[in-house]
Amino acid sequence: MKDDQLSPGRRVLLRAAAVLGLATAAGCAGTEGPATPGPTATGRAPAGGPQAARALKPSAYRLRPIAGSGPQRHTRALSHVRKAPILRMPGRDRSMVLTFDDGPDPRYTPGILRTLRRHDVRAMFFVCGEMAAESPDLLREMADDGHVIGNHTWSHPLLPRLGRATMREEIERTCDVIEDVTGTPPEWFRAPYGAWNRNAFQLGAQLGMEPLAWTVDTLDWTEPGARTIVRRVRAGAGPGVVVLSHDAGGDRSGSVEALRSYLPELLDSGYRITLPHPHLV
Repeated sequence: MKDDQLSPGRRVLLRAAAVLGLATAAGCAGTEGPATPGPTATGRAPAGGPQAARALKPSAYRLRPIAGSGPQRHTRALSHVRKAPILRMPGRDRSMVLTFDDGPDPRYTPGILRTLRRHDVRAMFFVCGEMAAESPDLLREMADDGHVIGNHTWSHPLLPRLGRATMREEIERTCDVIEDVTGTPPEWFRAPYGAWNRNAFQLGAQLGMEPLAWTVDTLDWTEPGARTIVRRVRAGAGPGVVVLSHDAGGDRSGSVEALRSYLPELLDSGYRITLPHPHLV
């Protein structure tokens, strides 16, 4: 997540890998039921940023059995496994959801938290475990402010490239960090790059989480500048919309600045920034 100085060639390779991962995810979803438009239906590059895959850091983490033991969050029935991520909140009149991925990052997350606090707004933060483990105080600050903390895996890998056991470790290890720091397990999961497959949906459900994607992609991971990010949020605003932004994974100063501009505009226009309930979607 902190590999900010990627060469142009490295960025191209990572974007190509992300596209391949999305194609794999789409193929898996296609075998499970009717095709559902995914977050990349417009043909845009997958969001989540061109982060490099990194090995898990050494820890005393021990993979738990899939069922029959462990905390209650590991015993959720598989009758509720979704075949596609949630893209929009249903029945939300003039309400929107703001989400931020890849953090927390002490360089950018505090600025986003200050803006949200200033306007008494709650958002969703899909954190990477390795980042959360390095900044537990920011994780506690998110929870204390009433924000929802979701799981974005440990090291931001392309999930379709992983075996089931490794994928479970990436997801469950992050669940453990969130619960250890905040006292509450995450109820939402977002796949890095928006690359889902059958195992990702099943493991997320087993760990008690709903899969959330997005409606509006600000593409802020490409660092387009605050004005462009604001313009994209304005153009995509609408009832039930889920906005994707980032608070880590690169230079996110534009994202911080953009939020200061578009958030009061949305509120002045009559939009309410709300949080979804995992059992009502």
